[in-house]
Amino acid sequence: MFFSQINLQNLTTHTSFFPFLSASLPRPQHVVFPTHTAKVAAVCESFVPVSSDTSRNSPAVQALFNLNPKKKKKKKKRMNASDKEDAEIDATATTSNADNAKSKKKKNNKKTKKEAEKRGVCYLSRIPPHMDHVKLRHILSQFGDIQRIFLAPQDSAALVKRSRGSRDQAYSEGWVEFTNKIVAKRVANMLNGEQIGGKKRSSFYYDLWNIKYLSKFKWDDLTEELALKKATREQKLAVELSAAKRERDFYLSKVDQSRALSAIEERLKKKQKVQQDSGPVAKVIRHFPQTKPITSDAKKIKPEISDDILDAVFGGS
Repeated sequence: MFFSQINLQNLTTHTSFFPFLSASLPRPQHVVFPTHTAKVAAVCESFVPVSSDTSRNSPAVQALFNLNPKKKKKKKKRMNASDKEDAEIDATATTSNADNAKSKKKKNNKKTKKEAEKRGVCYLSRIPPHMDHVKLRHILSQFGDIQRIFLAPQDSAALVKRSRGSRDQAYSEGWVEFTNKIVAKRVANMLNGEQIGGKKRSSFYYDLWNIKYLSKFKWDDLTEELALKKATREQKLAVELSAAKRERDFYLSKVDQSRALSAIEERLKKKQKVQQDSGPVAKVIRHFPQTKPITSDAKKIKPEISDDILDAVFGGS
């Protein structure tokens, strides 16, 4: 910060204009002030002295030091009629867009429901080995449009029982959804019990179709059934895990008990060995002093009546 020396003679002459400065300013002629106070002093020198009635609350002093700055009022923007109309148009446009979106969703839902009602599902009770959903779609798409295919994989126990160690995923059953239920019914009636055929080199050339049309059955029913099976399987697994944990805790508690008992037996055996090595230990007989009972002394001190006196009283011969 830069400092400058200011001659205070001229500033003290204006104490009538700034009475609050006269008490605070020192008497020496030269005082070092910061740069901003130097600017204030320079401004004060430019003022003409006025009467002593001027105080700190005067408008000139307040304007100089900016003691009571006037707050600028924010002007509120007034909306014109055209602006209001534009806002109303925008609001109506947004509401109309929301209504249009809702109506489109409803129409789409209705379309999907109608399409789902038109579809038909066929059930395959057996899936030939080395057949997956790609090959099945390639064969059945020749008879009609197919939407979805689901093949249930075999259990791990069934895979272990298989003699051949093929790495291909085996499937136990499957469901095929056709776009038209009439086509699905016709395909099921036509292929059921027939040879799959195709190329003779294929592994399922001599296999037979085991297919059936499921009337009044939709794909949502299949998903619900699969979800229910999954939930029951998870619940059963949780019950089995809890039972296994209880058995484990019981076994561990018994192991701890057996360890404690074996430790006690080992300690007793060690004590017996030490006693046998040191020889027979004589029993210690302890004698405790006892005071004689009071009743025995009282019987001895108690006076007895002689037989002569008793005869005289009762008149005995």
